[in-house]
Order: sequence, then C-alpha cells, then structure tokens
Amino acid sequence: MKTCGKIVILTGAGVSAESGLGTFRDTDGLWANTRIEEVATPQAFARDPAKVHAFYNMRRRAAAAARPNAAHFALARLQEHWPAPVILITQNVDGLHAAAGGAALQMHGALSGALCAECGHRWSAPVEMTPRDLCPRCGAAATRPDIVWFGEMPLHMAEIEAHLGDCMLFVAIGTSGAVYPAAGFGAGVARRGIETLEINAAATDVSAIFDRHIIGRASQVVPAWVAQLLDRDPA
Repeated sequence: MKTCGKIVILTGAGVSAESGLGTFRDTDGLWANTRIEEVATPQAFARDPAKVHAFYNMRRRAAAAARPNAAHFALARLQEHWPAPVILITQNVDGLHAAAGGAALQMHGALSGALCAECGHRWSAPVEMTPRDLCPRCGAAATRPDIVWFGEMPLHMAEIEAHLGDCMLFVAIGTSGAVYPAAGFGAGVARRGIETLEINAAATDVSAIFDRHIIGRASQVVPAWVAQLLDRDPA
C-alpha cells in the first residue's frame, strides 16, 4: 500500500554487490580466509595495525573504482521526488549512495574517512594509510580508518532511532539481517505498527517480521519499486 509519509530505508551489501563490491570478505580473494577478528576489531588494530590498514586500503581502492548501480540511482530519485522525507540509512561504507546523488546516514562509517584513535579528530583519508600516519590535530601516530568495528557503537544512532519512531514505512534492502543493531530495526518498527517491506535477493533470517517482500536483484527490483511509488517509468 502506498504511503505519502516519511520512508526510512536501510541498505546493506546487496545494494552494492552489483557495483562490484561484495560482502565483507569477498571484495578480494586474497582476503577470503581472513577472520573478522583479525581486521575489524579495536583489538586487531592494537595488535597489528599494519595488517588492518592493508585490509582497508584494499577496500578503499575497490570502493574508489566502483560506480553506483541502478538501485543507488533509484533511491536518490526517490529522495528527490517523494513528497515526504526519505531517510537512507546504510550499513555500507563505500559512499555509493552519495555518488549517485543520494544522502545516507553511514552507520558503520566510511572508507573515505580517517579517524584519530587518540583525540577523535576526523578527516579525509588518503588512498593508502599506514601506522606511521599522524593526526593533523594532535600529532599522534594513532590514525585508523573511520570505520565502526565489531564491538563499537554505530554512528548516528540517536538520529536513526528518531526517524524509525516516526516513519510511515520501513524498508530493508540488500541486508542479511545478521548484524545488530541494524538487524533489529525491522522488529522494532513492526512492534509500533509501522508498515515494513523487505527487498532482497533471497529470504533472510528476519524475513518473517516483514509485512511484504520483493525478491530479486537490487538493480532490477529497486528501480521498479521506486517507479511504482512515483508512478513513472524506472529510467
């Protein structure tokens, strides 16, 4: 059922897969057997910062070479033309929503950013980061990727919770529903009686909580869904 109120959309790796960016482990075969604990936790960075930087340097290069696909452009069009706010929340760190002209809350950080683990200063990351990089504010050799690692609090949570509380429709696109707190967004809005829609290539572990489902490749089904909402062709 069409609603003209605020829409909140959560996107995950499935939206960027057709831009050549896969899930956490399959962006490069060289890292296919790397455990999360070795590259995506504060403890891993403290133990071997060079290895962590090498992993995210690889991901940063891949993201810089990627281009938005039809799903990214369709969501940007929805933000532009829907008569009420369309809030994009993404678990992705690649920046492709912005490259397509959209605006997204990147709850897991951004590959394009650098963060000082000492003073919290943020700045644009170079393509290659090393443990020797100094913070431009405090001078500490504590530069890390501006990425939310496992065990850390996602960004923008107060803003996200506010949007989830007053939307008319919640949509999850291309996300497996396996990583919290994002995995709990659908259940939370469903308890408030808010309409929910899951768009994914296949059913997920949290599919049962959604009112409606659209199955298919994001680059095909997302533009069709947006066109249906806007009553126009997906071009």
